[in-house]
Amino acid sequence: MSDGAFTIGVLTLSDKGARGEREDLSGRIIHEMVAGLGEVRRYDVIPDDEEGIVARLVDWVDREKLALILTTGGTGLTPRDLAPQATARILDYEVPGMAEAMRSESLKKTPHAMLSRALVGVRRQSLIINLPGSPKGVRENLEVVLPALGHALAKLQGDPSECAR
Repeated sequence: MSDGAFTIGVLTLSDKGARGEREDLSGRIIHEMVAGLGEVRRYDVIPDDEEGIVARLVDWVDREKLALILTTGGTGLTPRDLAPQATARILDYEVPGMAEAMRSESLKKTPHAMLSRALVGVRRQSLIINLPGSPKGVRENLEVVLPALGHALAKLQGDPSECAR
Protein backbone atom coordinates (compact mmCIF):
# COMPACT_ATOMS: atom_id res chain seq x y z
CA MET A 1 0.00 0.00 0.00
CA SER A 2 1.19 3.47 -0.73
CA ASP A 3 0.96 6.57 1.38
CA GLY A 4 -2.61 7.72 1.82
CA ALA A 5 -4.06 4.22 1.57
CA PHE A 6 -4.38 3.25 5.21
CA THR A 7 -7.51 3.18 7.36
CA ILE A 8 -7.18 4.91 10.71
CA GLY A 9 -9.04 5.11 14.01
CA VAL A 10 -8.63 7.83 16.64
CA LEU A 11 -9.80 6.94 20.14
CA THR A 12 -9.80 9.61 22.84
CA LEU A 13 -9.93 8.27 26.39
CA SER A 14 -11.40 10.90 28.66
CA ASP A 15 -14.13 10.76 31.28
CA LYS A 16 -14.78 14.52 30.93
CA GLY A 17 -14.60 14.37 27.14
CA ALA A 18 -17.09 11.50 27.01
CA ARG A 19 -19.49 13.56 29.14
CA GLY A 20 -19.09 16.56 26.83
CA GLU A 21 -17.32 18.61 29.51
CA ARG A 22 -14.04 18.97 27.59
CA GLU A 23 -13.27 19.64 23.93
CA ASP A 24 -11.09 16.97 22.31
CA LEU A 25 -8.16 19.04 21.09
CA SER A 26 -5.78 16.06 21.11
CA GLY A 27 -8.02 14.03 18.80
CA ARG A 28 -8.20 16.95 16.39
CA ILE A 29 -4.38 17.20 16.30
CA ILE A 30 -4.10 13.47 15.54
CA HIS A 31 -6.58 13.83 12.66
CA GLU A 32 -4.50 16.64 11.17
CA MET A 33 -1.15 14.91 11.61
CA VAL A 34 -2.15 11.55 10.07
CA ALA A 35 -4.07 12.97 7.11
CA GLY A 36 -1.22 12.04 4.73
CA LEU A 37 -1.31 8.40 5.81
CA GLY A 38 -4.90 7.70 4.95
CA GLU A 39 -8.49 8.16 6.00
CA VAL A 40 -9.66 8.47 9.59
CA ARG A 41 -12.61 6.06 9.37
CA ARG A 42 -13.40 5.84 13.05
CA TYR A 43 -13.27 8.45 15.78
CA ASP A 44 -14.73 8.32 19.25
CA VAL A 45 -14.38 9.78 22.73
CA ILE A 46 -15.03 7.22 25.45
CA PRO A 47 -14.56 7.11 29.23
CA ASP A 48 -11.39 5.80 30.85
CA ASP A 49 -12.91 2.35 31.38
CA GLU A 50 -10.70 -0.68 30.76
CA GLU A 51 -13.46 -2.96 29.48
CA GLY A 52 -14.81 -0.25 27.19
CA ILE A 53 -11.35 0.45 25.78
CA VAL A 54 -10.71 -3.25 25.19
CA ALA A 55 -14.06 -3.67 23.45
CA ARG A 56 -13.50 -0.67 21.16
CA LEU A 57 -9.95 -1.70 20.21
CA VAL A 58 -11.01 -5.28 19.46
CA ASP A 59 -13.96 -4.05 17.38
CA TRP A 60 -11.85 -1.61 15.38
CA VAL A 61 -9.18 -4.25 14.68
CA ASP A 62 -11.18 -7.46 14.29
CA ARG A 63 -14.36 -6.13 12.67
CA GLU A 64 -13.40 -2.80 11.12
CA LYS A 65 -9.89 -3.99 10.16
CA LEU A 66 -8.34 -0.57 10.68
CA ALA A 67 -4.62 -0.44 9.86
CA LEU A 68 -3.74 2.13 12.52
CA ILE A 69 -5.39 3.03 15.81
CA LEU A 70 -4.13 5.97 17.84
CA THR A 71 -5.37 6.38 21.38
CA THR A 72 -4.93 9.61 23.31
CA GLY A 73 -5.11 9.85 27.07
CA GLY A 74 -4.80 7.42 29.93
CA THR A 75 -1.05 6.73 29.79
CA GLY A 76 0.01 8.17 33.16
CA LEU A 77 -0.12 7.00 36.76
CA THR A 78 -3.60 7.89 38.00
CA PRO A 79 -6.05 5.10 38.80
CA ARG A 80 -8.10 6.09 35.70
CA ASP A 81 -5.11 5.91 33.31
CA LEU A 82 -6.01 2.56 31.78
CA ALA A 83 -4.90 2.77 28.14
CA PRO A 84 -1.75 0.63 28.58
CA GLN A 85 -3.53 -2.11 30.54
CA ALA A 86 -6.37 -2.30 28.03
CA THR A 87 -4.01 -2.24 25.07
CA ALA A 88 -1.72 -4.91 26.53
CA ARG A 89 -4.68 -7.26 26.95
CA ILE A 90 -5.41 -7.37 23.22
CA LEU A 91 -1.97 -7.15 21.59
CA ASP A 92 -0.35 -10.04 19.74
CA TYR A 93 3.03 -8.37 20.35
CA GLU A 94 4.57 -5.04 21.31
CA VAL A 95 6.72 -2.71 19.19
CA PRO A 96 8.81 -1.33 22.05
CA GLY A 97 11.15 0.75 19.90
CA MET A 98 8.36 3.14 18.98
CA ALA A 99 7.25 3.66 22.59
CA GLU A 100 10.88 4.03 23.67
CA ALA A 101 11.50 6.60 20.94
CA MET A 102 8.51 8.65 22.08
CA ARG A 103 9.63 8.60 25.71
CA SER A 104 13.24 9.36 24.78
CA GLU A 105 12.31 12.42 22.75
CA SER A 106 9.85 13.61 25.40
CA LEU A 107 12.52 13.32 28.10
CA LYS A 108 14.41 16.09 26.31
CA LYS A 109 11.49 18.36 27.16
CA THR A 110 10.26 17.16 30.56
CA PRO A 111 11.38 14.69 33.24
CA HIS A 112 7.73 13.65 33.56
CA ALA A 113 8.08 11.73 30.29
CA MET A 114 9.57 8.85 32.24
CA LEU A 115 6.16 8.41 33.88
CA SER A 116 4.51 7.53 30.57
CA ARG A 117 3.37 3.92 30.30
CA ALA A 118 2.32 4.25 26.66
CA LEU A 119 2.48 1.07 24.58
CA VAL A 120 2.79 0.47 20.87
CA GLY A 121 1.90 -2.90 19.50
CA VAL A 122 0.23 -5.06 16.91
CA ARG A 123 -3.00 -7.00 16.89
CA ARG A 124 -3.47 -8.98 13.70
CA GLN A 125 -2.51 -6.49 10.95
CA SER A 126 -3.24 -3.35 12.96
CA LEU A 127 -0.76 -1.07 14.70
CA ILE A 128 -2.02 0.47 17.96
CA ILE A 129 -0.25 3.46 19.47
CA ASN A 130 -1.00 4.97 22.89
CA LEU A 131 -0.37 8.71 22.94
CA PRO A 132 -0.54 11.12 25.89
CA GLY A 133 -3.69 13.09 26.55
CA SER A 134 -2.35 16.62 26.26
CA PRO A 135 -2.38 18.32 22.85
CA LYS A 136 1.30 19.24 23.23
CA GLY A 137 2.23 15.68 24.22
CA VAL A 138 0.23 14.21 21.34
CA ARG A 139 1.97 16.44 18.82
CA GLU A 140 5.47 15.82 20.20
CA ASN A 141 5.04 12.05 20.47
CA LEU A 142 3.33 11.57 17.11
CA GLU A 143 6.04 13.64 15.39
CA VAL A 144 8.59 11.08 16.61
CA VAL A 145 6.89 7.99 15.13
CA LEU A 146 5.20 9.55 12.10
CA PRO A 147 8.23 9.12 9.77
CA ALA A 148 8.19 5.33 10.35
CA LEU A 149 4.43 4.78 10.20
CA GLY A 150 4.02 4.40 6.43
CA HIS A 151 6.69 1.71 6.31
CA ALA A 152 5.40 -0.05 9.42
CA LEU A 153 1.83 -0.12 8.13
CA ALA A 154 2.89 -1.33 4.69
CA LYS A 155 4.79 -4.22 6.27
CA LEU A 156 1.83 -5.14 8.48
CA GLN A 157 -0.43 -5.12 5.42
CA GLY A 158 1.87 -7.62 3.69
CA ASP A 159 4.34 -5.55 1.67
CA PRO A 160 6.86 -8.17 0.52
CA SER A 161 9.63 -5.78 -0.57
CA GLU A 162 13.05 -5.95 1.05
CA CYS A 163 13.80 -3.48 3.83
CA ALA A 164 17.53 -3.28 3.04
CA ARG A 165 18.72 -0.59 0.68
